[in-house]
Amino acid sequence: MLDDTDRRILRHYQADPDSPATELAERAGVTASTLTRRLERLRETCVLKGVRGVIDWHALGYEVEVSLRVTLDKTQPRAFDTFIAAAREVPEVLEIQTFLGQVDVRLAVIARDMAHYQRIYRERLLDLPHIQDIEALMHVARLKDEETLPL
Repeated sequence: MLDDTDRRILRHYQADPDSPATELAERAGVTASTLTRRLERLRETCVLKGVRGVIDWHALGYEVEVSLRVTLDKTQPRAFDTFIAAAREVPEVLEIQTFLGQVDVRLAVIARDMAHYQRIYRERLLDLPHIQDIEALMHVARLKDEETLPL
């Protein structure tokens, strides 16, 4: 379980993970050794999964984002596993989510432009196994993109 000190450390860490440990410790109200010890424990317990570089894919020339809602033919044994394994092989698929309900899977797909998306869709996505139905939702705007947790 996290205590108030852990939450305070995580709040400051997620706001600025590149901050030197001494500055981070000061902002969190702990000593540098306490900060280091607690961050290590949070890593060991997988509360803190790591620090990653976030790349703006628009800056790399990707202008189109599409969400695909996929319903699978669940009469086939291992349909989920086979579909997901194949979807992971498509480089333009950034995210795969599974659901309970009418939609089984959502894929987040990026492309350089509409022609590129159409090629990906026809040549890679429609060939994925066990698709019963697929619906494409074109992203228009991202109104909130927040990864900071309310600690």
